[in-house]
Amino acid sequence: MNTSPLPQELPGLRVTLDRLVYRHAPEASPDRPHCFVYFISIHNQSDQTLTIKGRKWVVAHDDGTTTVVEGDGVVGQTPCLDPGEKFSYNSQHCIETPRATAEGSYLGVTASGQRVVVRIPCFEMIVPPEQ
Repeated sequence: MNTSPLPQELPGLRVTLDRLVYRHAPEASPDRPHCFVYFISIHNQSDQTLTIKGRKWVVAHDDGTTTVVEGDGVVGQTPCLDPGEKFSYNSQHCIETPRATAEGSYLGVTASGQRVVVRIPCFEMIVPPEQ
């Protein structure tokens, strides 16, 4: 039985969506033809060093379906953020319908071994009318 405490939110740790761009992607899967590139920053304004170990995304499509994406690290990395640092990256979600929302969380661990979670704010992806 796992008795380790659940991850807690760490004051001063936050995520921002810096930019969201619709991208026509001819190589996209026919079942997920609408691609959005998102630019995210993880800000560590806490007093502790933190390593991001994993992420979980929940994408809710306007037809009622949901896609959950979980994995280790962030874009193939496990960034270590000292107090005052930020980690920025971009990636993409390709969605089934012309409208969806995405939200989630990053899971990390402090230098002292405390498991932490930071929420990814919900954002909406809407295919532009001319597409």
